[in-house]
Amino acid sequence: MKNLVSIITPTYNSEKFISETIQSVLNQTYQNWEMIIVDDCSSDNTKTLTEEWSKKDTRIKSIALETNSGPAKARNAGIELAAGNYMTFLDADDIWFPDFIENSIKTIEQTGIHFVFSSYKRSNENLEFVYSDFIVPQKVTYTDILKSNSISCLTAFVDIKTLGKKRMPEIFKRQDMGLWLQYLKEIPYAYGIQEPKAIYRIRENSLSRNKKNLIKYQWQFYREVEKLSVFQSIYYMLQWMYRGFMKYRN
Repeated sequence: MKNLVSIITPTYNSEKFISETIQSVLNQTYQNWEMIIVDDCSSDNTKTLTEEWSKKDTRIKSIALETNSGPAKARNAGIELAAGNYMTFLDADDIWFPDFIENSIKTIEQTGIHFVFSSYKRSNENLEFVYSDFIVPQKVTYTDILKSNSISCLTAFVDIKTLGKKRMPEIFKRQDMGLWLQYLKEIPYAYGIQEPKAIYRIRENSLSRNKKNLIKYQWQFYREVEKLSVFQSIYYMLQWMYRGFMKYRN
């Protein structure tokens, strides 16, 4: 029997995009998956939509947090429930190409690396490709991710049967980076798939594009989560600022 893949999707006021995201999972060539959708107290129709989808397909599980708690707690709630051999994440406004899961598993089997991630296309809210594709490095180490987080939540794919379950640090931003680094402390590197296998939708109000707002979170992450020295934090901060500028210049 094929290995089960656990897909974790946090939602918050995502009614505009969530159905497209779910449909991209239904379109996968690899069909042994569970999609755990964790709603973080949406005030729109997101929860109603996900519950309707779960009635149509029992592989889709719709759960809701009792209080608005942020994406880290929502994803960790999904991680707790994940029953698969593999764990992956897909945010409520992003889209996978049909062979994303199949290709990720094939890459793990071929390389023997139990943490893989893919390149992706970048679109605006209307799925127009007004930005260049983001092509990931073929290998990234712990220190590489400290300089620039090239592993996006929408393409990270982890063999948790081998590497085990880990949780995201429950911080406001950079919780995904915190999870990747936990794995990269234990393995030499994660393997990057060069061909784009997903679409990252860049929202007009996306915090990830406002680097000034993120500086304080990045600094706190280095100092409080990774416990780096002031000197190390300054070094990696400068690397992160430069690489962030290069990432979004096109």
